[in-house]
Order: sequence, then C-alpha cells, then structure tokens
Amino acid sequence: MATEIQATSIDYRAVLREIKKRKRLFLIVLSITFVLSILYILCIPRYYSTDTKMAPELESSIGGGTLGSIASSFGFDLSEMETSDAITPMLYPDLMEDNGFVTGLFPIKVKTQDGSINTTYHDYLKKYQKEPWWTKMIYSVLSLLPKKEEGGKGNQGEYDPYILSKSEDDIAGAIRNNVKLSTDKKTGVITITVKAQDKLVCKTVADSVRGHLQRFISAYRTNKARTDLEYYKKLMAEAKHDYQKARQLYGSYSDANSDLILESYRAKKEDLENEMQLKFNAYSALNTQMQAAKAKVQERTPVFTLIKGAAMPNKPAGPKRMFFVIEMLILAFIGTSIYVLNTLLREKK
Repeated sequence: MATEIQATSIDYRAVLREIKKRKRLFLIVLSITFVLSILYILCIPRYYSTDTKMAPELESSIGGGTLGSIASSFGFDLSEMETSDAITPMLYPDLMEDNGFVTGLFPIKVKTQDGSINTTYHDYLKKYQKEPWWTKMIYSVLSLLPKKEEGGKGNQGEYDPYILSKSEDDIAGAIRNNVKLSTDKKTGVITITVKAQDKLVCKTVADSVRGHLQRFISAYRTNKARTDLEYYKKLMAEAKHDYQKARQLYGSYSDANSDLILESYRAKKEDLENEMQLKFNAYSALNTQMQAAKAKVQERTPVFTLIKGAAMPNKPAGPKRMFFVIEMLILAFIGTSIYVLNTLLREKK
C-alpha cells in the first residue's frame, strides 16, 4: 500500500506580502502595546542594588597544600570538609531561611538619602514602600475586610521569630527577597547582595547585614569557649570567697593567740595556715584556667577580611524600562505575525 506524504511548505515571500498588506494591523497592535507597556512600567517603582564581599577565617588542618590545590581544581574545598564547625560558609546562604536570623534584621536603623525617612528597616518595609496603583487599590480593599492576627510582638516589644503574624511574616519574606547571601565554593568568599528603593538604605542594609552575619558567626564559633569562661569565672569567684574567708579566720586566730606558746594553739594555727594555703592554691589554679579560657575565646573569635565594601549605587538596578518596552514590542510583533501566518495557512486549505 503506497503511502502518500504531503508536506506543507511555507512561502515566506507570501507571508511578507501578507504582513505588508496588514501594516495597519501591525501599526495598531504595536502602538497599543507601546502605550500600555510604558504606562505599566512607569508604575513599577525603581530599585537600587549593591553588594559587599568578605572572607571569614576558617579552621582547617590539611585543606592546603598539594591535595587542597588538586581538589580546588575540581571545584571542591577540602577546608570545608575538615573544619570542626558544623556551620560552614557553604551553609551561610541557608541562614536566610531561618526566621531567627531574618528577624534580627528588623531593628536596623535606616535613613533615606533625602533624610525624609529615618526609621527601622522593619517599619521602612512596612510603611514606606512605593507600590503600583493597582497594588495600593488591592490593599485598600483588603484593609476594609475584618482581620485577626496572632503572634507577632511579645509583651516586651520583642518578636518571637517562630510565631510571626501574617504581616510580620510578609515583611520577613520581603527581606528574603531583598537580601541574598551567596558563597563561592572555591574561595569561600561570602557575597551579600541587597536591593532597596533608596540608595542610602541599600548601602546601609548591606553594611548592617554584613555586621549581623559577622556577629552570628562569631557567637557560634565562640559559644563553647564563652560557656567555659563563665563556668571558670563562677568557680574562681567561689574559690576567692573561700580563700578570703580562710585568710580572715587565720588572721583573727593569730591576732588572738599571738602570745601563747602552747603546742595545741600552734598546731591549730598551722592547720589554719595550711587550709588558707590550700584555698589560695585552688584560687590561683582556677584564675589560671579562667585566663586560659579568655585566651580561648579570643582564639576562637574569627577574623573577617573585607574584600569589597558596600558602595552607594548611582544608577537604578531596575526595572529596565527601555528593555521591557522593546521586549513587549517584539512579543507583540511575533504574536501578530503568528496570527497572520495562521490566517494564510487557513486560506490555503
């Protein structure tokens, strides 16, 4: 049985002729698209973006050398695998998923470039964000509806990061959208990228997030050492109290019995002196351990190298209005051309 295959060919010259015939259609569609695109994109608030980079100190035993260089060439960092820290730089971007870390950015003090707004980052995102007119209309309608919020601020004005109200959770989501953390797998350099609707706010938040991250890393790295330090401080305070008590008792007994030569009194005095010496030795040993614990805290405190500071941007990062309009015109032209092509194919049939 013979099978007849019919191929439908497209005559591009015919398509071009059809497009020329319908110049009026293209002119109308492109004109409407141009006007609507401009009206839409002009309503979208502009934003600025900046970034800052830093490199934290890592604890590593064999991450360097030839083996480390070979692994680095394949995109692996052995220092990350050998560090004693449970939270490595590769996991720092995941901190933005934690409400505790994100809500720690709420109290950041921000000020706009013109000085008209001076408030916290939380209130800036909640009260002073520019929105398109349709978004404002939606918010106005929603504000008329009864609402009930749970969670949020505690009795002392503090936020429970894991029991947030709907509005506070939305602000936390806005911060996650505006603040991005990334880590280079080969170098371990941490990049903090921030966007905001004001130049100065953008720079301020970037610097503050870097400081917040540094404090978080330092607190994590020194947590055990600081706990040990507080423990030795407590023991040393108790030992000092016992020593002072023994010294006072020995001094009082010696003053009261300085003229007596009985052996029983001398033996008692020696016992008190030995007890005082033991208390002093214990106090001295604990003082040495406390000083060592202080040194351990200093040793565990990481050093951060600022590679790139956050600069105040001069030009908006978006939206790209010209590119948006051009993209819409191209899509409108392609869509209209497809419509013309389908019309031509239907006429052939």
